[in-house]
Amino acid sequence: MNAIVKRKASGKLKTLVAVLLALPMTSNAQSDVTALVRGGEILVGGLITLFSSSKKHTNSLTVESVCIKNKMTEKITIVITRQTEDGEEIKKELVIPKDSKECFYELPKGVYTYEIILASEEVYKKGEYFFKDKTVITLKEEAKEEPKNEVKEKPIEETKEEETKTPTD
Repeated sequence: MNAIVKRKASGKLKTLVAVLLALPMTSNAQSDVTALVRGGEILVGGLITLFSSSKKHTNSLTVESVCIKNKMTEKITIVITRQTEDGEEIKKELVIPKDSKECFYELPKGVYTYEIILASEEVYKKGEYFFKDKTVITLKEEAKEEPKNEVKEKPIEETKEEETKTPTD
């Protein structure tokens, strides 16, 4: 009896394996070969980017990127300028919308003069910055201190009252 049960079990197993092997041939694949190749290219490209950007180029004459995040209440324009050793002027300008980020790429290392201009054409800040490495700068609106209402009080005049002493018994 055991031999009959084993034959039925092995027959069911063979049928199941045959169905599982035949099923993919009769159904359509969800993606074709070109989609698989493109997905592999994207995956490999992403891995190459991750591992190649982690190396620092200390002898490089340029900064990979300088990004500016605008967390202010309005759009801003940032202008950076630099004089090269040859006397040429490098001038770059970015318009950064409110709550977004823009970047300068492949800037020569060095000291740059920056100017931050508000949408109202008012100069918000001016200064110098030394770019030597990849940098992200976040611009936030500074809390403006409102002048406190100062009430001018009249000076308190000291008046001395004569104390009256009562005799105690």
